Amino acid sequence: MNPSEDYRKLNPEEISKLQLNGCSCEEWDSINVKEGFDPSRCHNVIFSGNIKLGIFNNTRTDESGVSLRSGISNAHIHNCEIGSDVHISNIGDYIANYRIEDDVIIKNCGKINTEGTTSFGNGTEVAVLNETGGRSVRIWDQLSAHQAYIMALYRHRIKAIRKMEQMINEYSGAISSTTGVIGTGSRILSCRHIRNVRIGPFSHIEGAISLNEGSVNSCGEDPVLIGPGVIMEHFIVCSGSIVTESTLIDKCFIGQGCVLGKHYSAENSLFFANCGGYHGEACSIFAGPYTVTHHKSTLLIAGIFSFMNAGSGSNQSNHMYKLGPIHQGIMERGSKTTSDSYVLWPARIGPYTLVMGRHYKNMDTSALPFSYLIESNDESILVPGINLRSVGTIRDAQKWPVRDRRKDPVKHDQVNFNLLSPYTIRKMFEGRDLLRRLKAVSGSASGSYSYNNMIIKGPSLERGLELYQRGIDKFLGNSLIKRLENIDFRTNAELQNRLKPDQLMGKGEWVDLAGLIAPKQAVSELLDDIESGRINTVEGVAEAFIHMHKSYYDWEWAWAWERIEEEENKTVNEFTAKDVIRLVEKWKKSVVDLDKMLYEDARKEFTLSSMTGFGIDGGDDIRKQDFEQVRGDFNSNSVVAAIQDHIRQKSELGDELIGRMQKIEN
Repeated sequence: MNPSEDYRKLNPEEISKLQLNGCSCEEWDSINVKEGFDPSRCHNVIFSGNIKLGIFNNTRTDESGVSLRSGISNAHIHNCEIGSDVHISNIGDYIANYRIEDDVIIKNCGKINTEGTTSFGNGTEVAVLNETGGRSVRIWDQLSAHQAYIMALYRHRIKAIRKMEQMINEYSGAISSTTGVIGTGSRILSCRHIRNVRIGPFSHIEGAISLNEGSVNSCGEDPVLIGPGVIMEHFIVCSGSIVTESTLIDKCFIGQGCVLGKHYSAENSLFFANCGGYHGEACSIFAGPYTVTHHKSTLLIAGIFSFMNAGSGSNQSNHMYKLGPIHQGIMERGSKTTSDSYVLWPARIGPYTLVMGRHYKNMDTSALPFSYLIESNDESILVPGINLRSVGTIRDAQKWPVRDRRKDPVKHDQVNFNLLSPYTIRKMFEGRDLLRRLKAVSGSASGSYSYNNMIIKGPSLERGLELYQRGIDKFLGNSLIKRLENIDFRTNAELQNRLKPDQLMGKGEWVDLAGLIAPKQAVSELLDDIESGRINTVEGVAEAFIHMHKSYYDWEWAWAWERIEEEENKTVNEFTAKDVIRLVEKWKKSVVDLDKMLYEDARKEFTLSSMTGFGIDGGDDIRKQDFEQVRGDFNSNSVVAAIQDHIRQKSELGDELIGRMQKIEN
């Protein structure tokens, strides 16, 4: 709909035709139409307030082959601007104070209206992590997981947080209006009540019970679907998301590519890219990218999660019956819970940790990533690093990029999928050093060690040390090979010059901003820029996160080289080709050893015991044949084949670099 197109008043003949068709209006001069308006396309319509009408002259066919003529019938329209080729029919109450763009279909609805001035959900405070509101995040149309992370968890940067909140308030004020919008090509069918909702282009809303105070930020490349039985209050839903099957939403932000359905219930929660919620319940959670919960009786409460899968019946407790629900939990990226797991908040679970059983003591495993946390006889047993040898961990890392549902050309969340990064490898360094200290000072005669309300058994500690070292060697070798690829060096001086980082950014600690992995220094500088006013818009903050994401590999090398120097106890000017060859040989061994562990872990899925339940009426031969027809055989499995191919590729890559290093003049 082009707002520059001229409108005109109705002529007497058009008014007469409208009246013959059962239409009425207290003041016909309040109706303006485009040239080409056909009054025969309006039947039994009550017009009131200021009205603008487009041209209704097309007929479309729906999915079932039923023809649908543009026009308005059986409706009360108040203070609305209606574009061309719109179909509106059977409105039980009225449509008021809306601008309805071209090619929209609205059928069999109750009431669609805008009351007073509204910001359409923008600026709503979501009491995330702390139900009492101490970490509330103001939501807006393009909120990213990273901005929300800082606003919720960097409360110590008081001035920066206040300025970010001010930016959001300014944005909310700028888009506030007394008139709602229903975007081009949208379909709104059989909905009971829609109030103060801005609906983006090509939205499909069907069978919703109530939508109140919100934004549906759909787009042509990635429409939003809101389905039957949905009730949503104070919300923002972003492109590509689906909310359906009687889902209940109150004070929530739903990011791009999310799916919430099957009676899911959520309040005061944030969901970011590609989250999935079915059957269960969320209360005051920060669901970073790829947080998924599939099962009934699963409660996620007062926690931050990302790349997380919640097992059936997972539960947490955020108060200790003293000062109310004030406690929070942190489950770092890639963690999982098994069926019927329980964690008492406050607690912090390290990256890629599997939580099994019920844990009634407060614990912190953040320095021991890739672990199992197991309940045994009411004790919490920690098995450090064991998830590094789990084929399931690798499968998860491979599936996340493939399962990115976002088709919108503008991505709000900058997602880093790397399993090994300065963030997780820093944790491995911490874990390795922690286990060494425990071993040195414990003096335990029982072969087990106590740490943060958990028990680490002696053999688990030794294996954890070995696994963390292999993970460290693998990552540092990966970074080294990447840095030196496709370059022929003649002298050690040329090699040393290439090994020197291009900038200082990247050294020191790294953080995971709910999917975006970046140096802590870069985050601190962003907050400094916000406090000083150098960045003073929400768009400027978003651009800073995009820059961090694009700079990841440049900054990663600065961190990796700093670690290599520490590990080797040498400066860059002391490194030679022989040192590189030695590091690559160490890298090759770590890669092959870890891949062999993954290979053997995958083999467990093809043992005879795993075939229990197959070949229901036959012997072992029938069971094996039935299993292979359903699951395939071990050697042809795609994951197994990928592991074997990975060993071959990495070995060739290492040998190629060693060959180039051997040509350097010593």
